[in-house]
Amino acid sequence: MRLGIRLLFAFFLINGIAAFFVLRVFMAEIKPSVREVMEDMMVDTANILAELASEDLAAGRLAAGADNSSTSPFAQHVRRYATRPIDAAIWGFSKQSLDYRIYVTDTTGRVLFDSENRAIGADYSQWRDVARTLRGEYGARSTREVEGDDTSGVMHVAAPIYVKEQIAGVLTVAKPTRTVQRFIDRAERKVFMGGLLLLALSAAVGVAVTLWMVWNVRRLRDYALSVQGPADGEHHDPGTPPTTALAVPEVPGELGDLARAMDRMRARLEGRDYIEGYVRALTHELKSPVAAIRGAGELLQDELPAADRAGFATQVVQQSERLQRIIDRLLELSKLEQRQHAEGRVPVALHDCAEAAVAQTRARAGQRGISLVLEGHGTSGPWEAELVTLALTNLLDNAIDFAPAGSTVRVELAGSTVAVQDSGPGVPDYALPRLGERFFTTARPGGERSGSGLGLAIVRRVMALHGGQMVVRNTAPGLRVGLEFSHP
Repeated sequence: MRLGIRLLFAFFLINGIAAFFVLRVFMAEIKPSVREVMEDMMVDTANILAELASEDLAAGRLAAGADNSSTSPFAQHVRRYATRPIDAAIWGFSKQSLDYRIYVTDTTGRVLFDSENRAIGADYSQWRDVARTLRGEYGARSTREVEGDDTSGVMHVAAPIYVKEQIAGVLTVAKPTRTVQRFIDRAERKVFMGGLLLLALSAAVGVAVTLWMVWNVRRLRDYALSVQGPADGEHHDPGTPPTTALAVPEVPGELGDLARAMDRMRARLEGRDYIEGYVRALTHELKSPVAAIRGAGELLQDELPAADRAGFATQVVQQSERLQRIIDRLLELSKLEQRQHAEGRVPVALHDCAEAAVAQTRARAGQRGISLVLEGHGTSGPWEAELVTLALTNLLDNAIDFAPAGSTVRVELAGSTVAVQDSGPGVPDYALPRLGERFFTTARPGGERSGSGLGLAIVRRVMALHGGQMVVRNTAPGLRVGLEFSHP
């Protein structure tokens, strides 16, 4: 299971459980809370009415006559209350009826007065509201008018009627719970819809956080993949530090710490790989001249004819010069690899750099019977003259090594491009992509393999410092190496 799916699943699971319990608590608390508020108001109402009914009860005026009527002023006021017209707008609901039922019982629990004339003379002494109140306790009850129908419940709240500080009766206020049910239903709907909205918003936040987290993790993954080295089947110069790594991702918090830790680890690993590859390649390259010098030296210890002795001495000198060239170029390449960019502060003419390179290599070319020709003028740009000349010198040296005696090596200038063209055997197509790797060489025309590959490695590095590129192609005959500098 992918990280994003796991995070989303965990978030929705936690959020869903929390939402379920929170909504369940809210929904479960709405109905009892509303009824508790209603009961509190009914307590106040019952006690006020009990005070108002005390004089009529003491005077015996609450008892109904044969026609179930009463001459009690209290009873008449209550009946007029029940018939009052009402049209009240309460928080969006219309109230058009008065719902209190009021009845009064004596000390035996017999009903003396009932605002609805439903139970006059009935014995209510066993009802909880009456019985507890007569004992001096708080009396209240909730009774269903229809058995099994929760919506038919009626709440009864009683208050004692005092005469001369003695309980002389009980006044009960009753109110159907269905009168507040619509308020309960609306509150439940609002809580439910609010809960769904909260769940949706939480889900949106969860998706956003998950996407943010996955995006940053994928950036770290891409960064890690970019610095792990070439993929299977790809070739990488073992002595050259990788240059395709992405920049360290800018991510906050612990992920940022992880990115920086990965970068430090990358630097250490690349440094180790660079040194290991460098040493392996250098050791391999130095074995041949060292072995030749050793062999010639051992032979020179014996008695040899003068001609053989001179030949072996010449071989020692040549191999020593080869070692010196390798070391010099390695040092030059090492210095170039420590730099991040060229330092071109003033315009430099490619023609001037080409002339300097031709001048430096003309003597060596003449020894091999090769002519050097400079064509074109080129342009000027903010390049580093010394590095451009170094690159062209190495290209000319390489062309001189491969060009046949009596041929011509051309240096062609065109705009911000300079190319070196020889008429040698060229390079096998499979080797073209690898030209410029340190210590990678191809056979010379005579079959010898005396090069180190460092010359083209220096050229490629110089072009990288200038933001340009080295382009190599076979021209049959010969090889053409073009240096394309960035436009000034």
